[in-house]
Amino acid sequence: MMRLKTYLFAAALVIISSCTAGNAVPEQGAKPCRIPEFGENDIEGELLVRFDESVADLLEKTGMTRSGPSSALSVCALPDVDEVLGMLDGYTIERVFPVDARTEASAVKDGLHLWYLVRFDSSVPAREVAERLSVLGEVRGVGYNRQLKKADEGKVIPLTPAMLQAASGATRPYFNDGLLPYQWHLVNEGDLGETKFTAGADVQVRKAWELSTGDPSVIVAVLDEGVDFTHPDLKAAMWVNEDEIWRSHQDNDGNGYAGDYYGYNFVAGNGIISTDNLSDSGHGSHVAGVIAAVNNNGEGISSVAGGDGEKPGVRIMSCQIFSGNSAGTLLDEVRAIKYAADNGAVILQCSWGYVSGSANAFEWTPQYATDEQWLSMNMLESIALDYFIHNAGSPDGVIEGGVAIFAGGNEAAPSAGYPGAYGDFVSVAATAADYTPSVYTNYGPGTTICAPGGDQDYYYEYGEGSETGALGCVLSTLPYHVSPSGYGYMEGTSMACPHVSGVVALGISYAAQLRKHFRAEEIIDLLYSSATPVEQFWNTDEPKGYYKYVLDLGTNHYKTMDLNSYRGKMGHGQVNAYAFLQAIGGAGVPMTFPNVYVAAGSSKSYLPSAYFVGGESLSYSVEGFDPSVAELRMEGSRLVVTGVAEGQTGARISAGNGTSFEFVVTVRSQAQDNGWL
Repeated sequence: MMRLKTYLFAAALVIISSCTAGNAVPEQGAKPCRIPEFGENDIEGELLVRFDESVADLLEKTGMTRSGPSSALSVCALPDVDEVLGMLDGYTIERVFPVDARTEASAVKDGLHLWYLVRFDSSVPAREVAERLSVLGEVRGVGYNRQLKKADEGKVIPLTPAMLQAASGATRPYFNDGLLPYQWHLVNEGDLGETKFTAGADVQVRKAWELSTGDPSVIVAVLDEGVDFTHPDLKAAMWVNEDEIWRSHQDNDGNGYAGDYYGYNFVAGNGIISTDNLSDSGHGSHVAGVIAAVNNNGEGISSVAGGDGEKPGVRIMSCQIFSGNSAGTLLDEVRAIKYAADNGAVILQCSWGYVSGSANAFEWTPQYATDEQWLSMNMLESIALDYFIHNAGSPDGVIEGGVAIFAGGNEAAPSAGYPGAYGDFVSVAATAADYTPSVYTNYGPGTTICAPGGDQDYYYEYGEGSETGALGCVLSTLPYHVSPSGYGYMEGTSMACPHVSGVVALGISYAAQLRKHFRAEEIIDLLYSSATPVEQFWNTDEPKGYYKYVLDLGTNHYKTMDLNSYRGKMGHGQVNAYAFLQAIGGAGVPMTFPNVYVAAGSSKSYLPSAYFVGGESLSYSVEGFDPSVAELRMEGSRLVVTGVAEGQTGARISAGNGTSFEFVVTVRSQAQDNGWL
């Protein structure tokens, strides 16, 4: 039957002409949308379709998920679409982004509600279906879903007792985490090895910790393999969705995702974050540890923004988009990006991306070389990222908008890989423990900043066998089935990237402490302006030598790199946490208590301490409101506002130290945080 249906569909491609939807009036003279070539990572039987705004209401009337036989015109309420897809044995169509009532208005504003996933039998070429859909007046874009590929990183080197001899007896007078002396990337005293370790060649977090060690209100979404939420150094650092039930099969909070307690497994389509796939390396847990492993707990490592043992650090939201070698698709990625923004994340940690367009074609398959190329081939990915950077955070919070941070790539190419290379995002190159560029790092156009990423080939003389060069890599957390100790070394721009994410999270934490408000773009500007130029530390009179293992030869082969080629091409410099926090302290605007929008008969609650400096230790009272419009009361540490009748009333909230804020409460029949439904 499928062979006959395929034949009929192919014939229909010749016969069917472009036509209009029965109940929609498309743009006059609309041109067929451009269809990209079907690539090796694209998935047959799946298309991502953007419909015209004129048919949005028709699509919504049939529900979020539609399926049925080919003859059923009610499948999606668009006759022309049904006619094209009706040549198949059957298909399903669903919204790419599930409805989250809290943020649906923002999704509609950005056009995310117009994107749908169409699934059909994979024996029918997706290119043919895409071409037929592209000429319909109600279709404005067609693309393929595709498999994502993990970054090409060096192997994991589990931490063993024998490896601890290099810094035996060394201490760091900051936290009691026993492995901190081995984390040169955090605090580099120049004492870890005999050579190639330069004091200060780190992220300058030691003095930054005197200002802030992190804040649990700051959430970093880790788009990666799953994060090991059972790890003793990570469990207390995990973001928890308090409105969800652990391992629930129901969407208890109505955000479109069932059981999303620590985040969501977009690969498996459930709330169970996994780290035990045999092909998983522990990559997600490793980058999460760099950002937020619990500090000063006497356990393992320290992190950039993991608190101080008494005050908690920033939180990690696990958005799992990889599981195994081939798992994870573009669909998973874009859903994860929107999920992160909708659920409170303000930093997108992305240690993945596409091979640089300038990569050596003998070793790699180069991809996007310009913004135009990436944008033309990745419309949905671009739209999802735009949604994050524009809609994460809050106009009334510490940060308005989100910061997307990407690994720059490991092809030793003279330009960064996309999406990070796009102008709106932060793209991170990697350095060694002496400020020199790591031998594998991408650099040049698209690179905006650099950070320690490790350099195993450069530190070849430290260690033996499989452990050779480990001391010069980045030490962080790993699942126990990957490393029996729970810790180990990795290298790559993937490891440099979380250092920048951690520093940005630390800066936002400091802003929260100071009760200051920033736009996301201001945060990025301060990050760049506070970076340390790395070229000043290079000896460019002689090339940087390293040993690279060559499989064909079965031995290490001596190679060199000309540091002069990297001059001025490592972005704004190496991330500097202390200088960044100092810049935060001198910028931004004071936060004020926000105006409140509430529906009649419903309530909202606010935490006043978030708006008063030192607010955690203060008591609060509220007065000056009209009780016929709204009722305001303190319930413990929270202010509860209940709408009574449509109208407006002023109010004043005062702290025990004598400071106060005046604000306005507006009540309508229906309301959301920033306006009306």
